Amino acid sequence: MGRILVADDHDSLRRGLARALTEAGHETVEAANGNAAIACLHEGHFDVVLSDLKMGGSDGIEVLRTAKALHPSTAVIVMTAFGSVNTAVEAMKSGAFDFVQKPFEIEEMEVKIEKALEMRRMANELDYLRHTQNDIYEFDRIIGSSEALGKVLAVVRKVAKSNTTVLVRGETGTGKELIAGAIHHNSLRAARNFVRVNCAALQENLLESELFGHEKGAFTGADKQRIGRFEQADGGTLFLDEVGDMSANTQAKILRVLQEHEFERLGGTRTLKVDVRLIAATNRNLAAMVAGGQFREDLYYRLNVVSVDMPPLRERKDDIPALADAFVRRFAGELKRRMNGIRPDALKMLLRYNWPGNIRELENAIERAVLLCEGQEIGVADLHLGETALAAADGGPTVVRIPPAGIPLEEIERCALVEALKVSNWVQKDAADLLSISPRVINYKMKTLKIEPPKSRRELAAQADANE
Repeated sequence: MGRILVADDHDSLRRGLARALTEAGHETVEAANGNAAIACLHEGHFDVVLSDLKMGGSDGIEVLRTAKALHPSTAVIVMTAFGSVNTAVEAMKSGAFDFVQKPFEIEEMEVKIEKALEMRRMANELDYLRHTQNDIYEFDRIIGSSEALGKVLAVVRKVAKSNTTVLVRGETGTGKELIAGAIHHNSLRAARNFVRVNCAALQENLLESELFGHEKGAFTGADKQRIGRFEQADGGTLFLDEVGDMSANTQAKILRVLQEHEFERLGGTRTLKVDVRLIAATNRNLAAMVAGGQFREDLYYRLNVVSVDMPPLRERKDDIPALADAFVRRFAGELKRRMNGIRPDALKMLLRYNWPGNIRELENAIERAVLLCEGQEIGVADLHLGETALAAADGGPTVVRIPPAGIPLEEIERCALVEALKVSNWVQKDAADLLSISPRVINYKMKTLKIEPPKSRRELAAQADANE
């Protein structure tokens, strides 16, 4: 819905049009002549202006010029009487969005208004993606100094200047979209659009319409032509998030675009050529999906020209203090709260936690803590990261449920040790701190109860011993 100015000196037409648009949910303002319309434009902003070409006071051309001078993004639709088409064409050359010839049906005007509003929304979205967000994709603004993140950025810097297709892999919440944006905004395509599509958020038919667009009448409800994301990204970059969730049919169409650089809109016959760089991301094992017949092998190799593996937060814990501090400052600003940061015991808890939800979970945890914190520093009590971590940090009792059939004490001890090790990413010293025992005791307990770390942790430990 939009804010619309209706300018016409024909009272019944103006009032009827304003009433119909108000009933459709728009906010409308009436102007009985050109001078009144220009006064309204000086007083406020309108999404759409409907202006008669011939009316008392200033004419429609003057209203158009004033609207474009004061509010360049405002769409002006001129209304003209029969025989004044040449004047309407002149108005189009002066920047009018469209024109309609009197008499007209209200439905015709509503279609033109909706088209104008949709074009405005699209322009705002692309302007936001192209300009407002650029600074967050600069390499020196990506937060973190860990070795794991450094390796990722080294690859990104090398691949950014090329047109190579990139596959970004990693768990949910690791920052795959940020890396895709950094690749685009540090590439030779940075001046063009960076368009994002979440493949998991839409059903197959809706996803194809989103990607390729559709012609009017292509399916039930397709009452107008739609420009797809590939066309919007022409000359720029298209980011396909959760690419592993696409259907086989959509996979085939994506493969064709990668190979031929062309496609047709749904319901259309005209072949469209595009120049788009594709960046895909997934939290799934595409190689395993290929082996299981769930993902096209040829598409997998097309996407996986260069792969970037995003490390989970538990493998880059050195970055947690900087990330947490940045989130505190951001949310304190948004919520207009004065915050002095995070207390040492709370920060220690953040470093101990295993972060299954990665950076997104950390972001949500800090936002909640800033919102609920009573003082100006975030403490342990403000962080709700799971019962085990909270109980250990607070020194509170851990809830143990005994089944009716009973359970050996040794099994309870085993469960507690394994849980503490998981939370601590299998760092024995940190797990020992959680359980208030010494590293020597936890090492003894692990041997006694035959608890072994995952294979990856054993390999790292063996490598460390060899280096020593």
